[in-house]
Amino acid sequence: MKQMTGNEIRDLFIEFFKEKDHMVEPSAPLVPIDDDSLLWINSGVATLKKYFDGRIIPDNPRIVNAQKSIRTNDIENVGFTARHHTFFEMLGNFSIGDYFKKESITLAWEFLTSENWMGFDESLLYITIHPEDTDAFNIWREDIGLSEDRIIRIEGNFWDIGEGPCGPNSEIFYDRGPDYEYDAPDEEMYPGGENERYLEIWNLVFSEFNHNSDGTYTPLPKKNIDTGMGLERIASIVQNVPTNFDTDLFMPLLQKIEEVSGKNYGENDQQDAAFKVISDHVRTVSFAVADGALPSNEGRGYVLRRLLRRAVRFSKELGVKDAFMFSLVDTVADIMKGFYPNVEEKSDFIKEVVRKEEERFLSTLDEGIRIYESIKASVKDTTGVITGEEAFKLYDTYGFPYELTKEYAENDGLRVDDEGFREEMKKQRERARSARKAGESMQVQSETLSNFTEPSTFTGYESMHEEAELLLIVKDDQALDSYDGEETVELIFDKTPFYAVSGGQTADTGVIKNGTSELRVEAVYKGPNNQNVHIARLVNGAVEAGASYSLSVDEDKRRFIVKNHSATHLMHQALKDTIGEHANQAGSLVEAERLRFDFSHLNPLTEEEIRTIEDAVNEKIYEGLDVQISEMPIEDAKEKGAMALFGEKYGDVVRVVDMEEYSVELCGGIHVVNTADIGLFKIIAETGIGAGIRRIEAVTSKYALEYYKQKERQLQEVASALKVKEDNIARKISQLYDERTELKQEIKDLKSASAKDKLTDLKDVKHEVGDVELIATEVSAKNAKELRAVMDDVKSANQDAVIALGSVSDGKVALVVTVPKDLTDRFKAGDIMKGMAERVGGKGGGRPDMAQGGGTEPHNLTIALQFVNDYITTALKRV
Repeated sequence: MKQMTGNEIRDLFIEFFKEKDHMVEPSAPLVPIDDDSLLWINSGVATLKKYFDGRIIPDNPRIVNAQKSIRTNDIENVGFTARHHTFFEMLGNFSIGDYFKKESITLAWEFLTSENWMGFDESLLYITIHPEDTDAFNIWREDIGLSEDRIIRIEGNFWDIGEGPCGPNSEIFYDRGPDYEYDAPDEEMYPGGENERYLEIWNLVFSEFNHNSDGTYTPLPKKNIDTGMGLERIASIVQNVPTNFDTDLFMPLLQKIEEVSGKNYGENDQQDAAFKVISDHVRTVSFAVADGALPSNEGRGYVLRRLLRRAVRFSKELGVKDAFMFSLVDTVADIMKGFYPNVEEKSDFIKEVVRKEEERFLSTLDEGIRIYESIKASVKDTTGVITGEEAFKLYDTYGFPYELTKEYAENDGLRVDDEGFREEMKKQRERARSARKAGESMQVQSETLSNFTEPSTFTGYESMHEEAELLLIVKDDQALDSYDGEETVELIFDKTPFYAVSGGQTADTGVIKNGTSELRVEAVYKGPNNQNVHIARLVNGAVEAGASYSLSVDEDKRRFIVKNHSATHLMHQALKDTIGEHANQAGSLVEAERLRFDFSHLNPLTEEEIRTIEDAVNEKIYEGLDVQISEMPIEDAKEKGAMALFGEKYGDVVRVVDMEEYSVELCGGIHVVNTADIGLFKIIAETGIGAGIRRIEAVTSKYALEYYKQKERQLQEVASALKVKEDNIARKISQLYDERTELKQEIKDLKSASAKDKLTDLKDVKHEVGDVELIATEVSAKNAKELRAVMDDVKSANQDAVIALGSVSDGKVALVVTVPKDLTDRFKAGDIMKGMAERVGGKGGGRPDMAQGGGTEPHNLTIALQFVNDYITTALKRV
């Protein structure tokens, strides 16, 4: 076996499959693009679903990738096992309707055992298969030459995640030897069992069935291969280390943590767990933030916040008190920059995000402890149990780690309801799942569109009208010769001016007709083989394959779509110039009436920033920049400084939209000839839509003018209501504000005078109980706030008296009690309040010198006030 670094293993894997005519698919962002069924990209195949279910036909049916992935279903295990991670890399090779079982098995075996590649000892490799997969068994037995005792049949070897492609799988295990037989029962000591000796290193999935929506299974029109090999795990075997964390993919991080903490990795299991948690979680957070995710209280942002807080909690076990995770980001970048340069490119932004989140959590830990103390006080002398709901609230609302709650509870002689907490966590996961689309897997393959390969030329860059031949009619995945129904039908022509929805630009609509029929185009999308597929509805006649038709785009709508698309490019550059290069596009929508642009940014834009962006775009419109569009090799486009959009996949030749070098982007959309054609640009809204994602909505041209006209009408209505000219509105409002302030002060003065008048009546209720002055009476107050204000006035004139006041409003009682500090050793305001509140059917409490409460039985207020007199009398008798 060759000795290699993790990076060398990844490079070797990709190089092997490139030699076997595989296309390298770049690692996609961790944040899924156009896939609401996933919170994160969680496997190598997750980004290839479009190929597997036939929506897109790849340029090469043989694919290889190294895909960064996040899985968070086992967060609590990370740090305590040898191989659990939240962030990991999956190496995989894939066949989309090309080779199948025999070649995939042969390729895997060659890569693992050939001296030219990994050079594993064949005698140390074992295989598992599905019991009914005789094809796989025969290939391993006869073609590879394995003895039958090294092929294990396991019922669970069938990959199926719901509707879409599925099939049996075959796993490859490596025997690490008897030194790794610790902590596993004898009955699990076999390939496929739960043990550390036999490690699964590769999974070959033979995707040969469609799992249909009705639960049935039918053969796939095109069989596929999907494989996966974890880089961290294979590195641990190649480098002969006990866990994934002991590989070169983690050791520089562990050494950096040693520097920061002053503790040594490898001294004891508890301390090592902290090292592992921190190193794993900082990798995850660094890559996720680089790909556009940010900490928040929901969705994937919540996952990042949880990971950071968990890492901070474990840093306490290493004696680290201050924020430090951000200092590890550069180490993550240095380890991974050879294949994943974006962490290094965005390291300053990542460090800022991580540092702020760490500092925020460190400050909220104190708040969590305060809440915990209040919960402890309420259960210590009663049940002695912190409920699952209370523990979850501490965890979810205040960011207080569950482990800390349990630790504090044990130290205080309390117990935490584990089962109740798990139930609350389960409810939260269900809420998270319901927030995403129900469809978890892939779509069922469309055989008709996948098999139709005749080219269709898009002519819409130059024209909005075209004479074209109808090549294909599709209804319910069936090719038809003609159609005359009322429902929509899908059409492909040899050429078309209709733009298919792409890159945020909405599809064209319009009319298709000839001498005998007419159709309305309602939508257009890209088919599997890159043809524009028109979704159309018959107005009259019938549509026939092979006939010629006139295709006409709605010119008015297209004209305004184009203006908005070009304005989006200008705004993107203005946004970066104003708030920073981190403001990357995270989604867009370009329609005729408006444009919408989502971008990554931590804070809301200020009014000044919005004005700056707006002014910059309008300046470029007024300058009349020429828009040059050209096709060139992608490397030339990068040298030109062209901006690539987040998550988009580009070919070797790209289309560059250049607005006199102010904005240079890769884009397949349609644009104005000159920025002056946009006319006018106005931002109408800026909002937050998720964790660190902001959204700008804007209008251009006549829609911007209409917006200003609407504002003008509103201004006229305001001027009319104020009975002034428009130029004097601001002055009039300022005048009204001053008058309002004066009136509020007058009202306040009148209320104060009224209150003082009422206080003169209190001399009749003030009396002595023994040597104690007591005022216990009902007063007029609308709410508890007003009652406290009355108490302040009463107390200022009666410093040495015990005062108990009550008021009634809307059928509810408000109570407040004060006791002079030099009397609190004899009388407690909290005890007095408890007795008063009970008598009006309520609750109350507070400090020894001041307490508040209330109830819902106003008819008993007199009894409650009398209780104060009785309480003091009884207390004096005890002295």
